[in-house]
Amino acid sequence: MAVKIRLARRGKKGAPIYDILVANSVAPRSGRFIEKIGSYQPVADPAIILLNEDRALYWVMVGAQPTDTAKTILQKAGILFKKHLQVGVNKGAITQEVADARFTEWKKGKDAVVESEASKNAKAKEAAKAARLEAEIKVNQARIEAQAAAAAAAVAEEEPAAEEAAEASTEEAAE
Repeated sequence: MAVKIRLARRGKKGAPIYDILVANSVAPRSGRFIEKIGSYQPVADPAIILLNEDRALYWVMVGAQPTDTAKTILQKAGILFKKHLQVGVNKGAITQEVADARFTEWKKGKDAVVESEASKNAKAKEAAKAARLEAEIKVNQARIEAQAAAAAAAVAEEEPAAEEAAEASTEEAAE
């Protein structure tokens, strides 16, 4: 029986959530599965990956073949790197302590990169929000100035008409 690590879609239209599953290769996409090992939310920025790393490593070590997308997710989570290190430990090339140290060093670097991307995205959103607010303030100022000019023009038109009416009433009173 060929076993695959793949995604099963759920969630609503336009907001997908994928379950990361271990399933028989001939089972339907969202059909029977052996074990659920995590979930993936691609719409979030950055994408959210929740993964049971121990079970994912187990399945990769016993030969489960990930699909292309699942392989990318496992790479981002560090499962494939951990497998690489574990194979080295099994062959006697390195010790378990060295493998663990290399993995924690890699994980710290990866977390720092993800954190910097998240902060950069947050700063970009904040800058875009400030730019939109500034543009809105300019539009509102222009609208207020246009209304003031229109009101001044209306008052200027009314003043001569009022002066003419006042002169006409004073002439009638004088007669």
